[in-house]
Amino acid sequence: MRRILLAAGLMLAAVTAKAEPVPADWDAVLAEAKGQTVYWNAWGGSTTTNDFIAWIGSQVQSEYDVTLEHVKLSDTADAVSRVLAEKTAGQDDNGAVDLIWINGANFAAMKEADLLFGPFAEDLPNWRYVDVDGKTVRTDFTVPVEGYESPWAMAQVVFIHDTARLPDRLGSMAALADWTRDNPGRFTFPQPPDFLGATFLKQALIDLADDPSVLQNPVEDADYDAVTAPLWAFLEDLTPNLWRQGRAYPQTGPRQLQLIADGEIDLALSFSPGEASTAIANFQLPETARTFVLDKGTLGNASFVAIPYNSGSKAGAMVVANMLLSPEAQARAQDPGVLGYGTVLDMAKLDEGDRAAFAALDLGIATLTPEQLGPAQPEPHPSWMTRISADWTTRFGVAE
Repeated sequence: MRRILLAAGLMLAAVTAKAEPVPADWDAVLAEAKGQTVYWNAWGGSTTTNDFIAWIGSQVQSEYDVTLEHVKLSDTADAVSRVLAEKTAGQDDNGAVDLIWINGANFAAMKEADLLFGPFAEDLPNWRYVDVDGKTVRTDFTVPVEGYESPWAMAQVVFIHDTARLPDRLGSMAALADWTRDNPGRFTFPQPPDFLGATFLKQALIDLADDPSVLQNPVEDADYDAVTAPLWAFLEDLTPNLWRQGRAYPQTGPRQLQLIADGEIDLALSFSPGEASTAIANFQLPETARTFVLDKGTLGNASFVAIPYNSGSKAGAMVVANMLLSPEAQARAQDPGVLGYGTVLDMAKLDEGDRAAFAALDLGIATLTPEQLGPAQPEPHPSWMTRISADWTTRFGVAE
């Protein structure tokens, strides 16, 4: 009887092992993915982004019989908490989340807690097109990716201004504070811990810090009070001169653009260099909108997708991740009439037809050239965003 039980146990282990798709065996991945439904938990605050995700869904449905359901999030941390709660409850199979749009602190937390499936990213067929040398696709906010998430878009901070009311660029955070002092109520940023609002805090800290390189290390390794003192002094000066005197904040990035369109503010923040051109094309911003970066440069990073360890549709999730890396999808995402996101692909690795598709794109009247954008500043270690966002809430936060 003991031998029978042992044999049964070994057979069960073998079945369990087979249940995990092998990323390098792509034919097997495609076979397993057929008929699966993938619940992609992704930010849902932008109509253009939602439309692009729906287009990705139509592609994987028609080509691979994979159904993509967009679970719209206001905060990526909600999906991370869901996976963590499932692990705590022992739900190690068929979790509610199959794919997450993720980066930064959320990725670091999931990786640290062993909540991710992988490595898979560098086994995707379309990985061969990725620019691994020129783009930050193997680290995420200083954390090594190691194949546990797949990139799909590049972003860099730009400031969007209505040149009809603010004709000239501002070269630094100090210049921004001076301008708001002379033009009270004409600038705001999304309320942290919103990702874009927290990004504004990081961008200000980098621009004001005596030695920004300290931000590449965990926050506990630095003299936090000394490093952040210029940030808090800047915000003390800035906040009374914000829209509604800093007593209220827009909850999302798109809400900023609406405030510009309504003539309430003249300056907003974006993490997409092409967003202003896209918004102009969609009649969401006036044609006088333009973008600029700071003299010292601005933050840049990649957006990734990751697969939770307990997804029941890992094969389908990999199919979606691979589709996001296809030259067709990347060119569509870079089109300012669609999204205006930067590509993660290396043009030298594409065939002539695909390169021509990128070259034919009109990046838009408000989009800076790569030369004008300049080198992107590296993201701080994710612990900095968590700490300064919490401190901002204590010091300046308002009730929602």
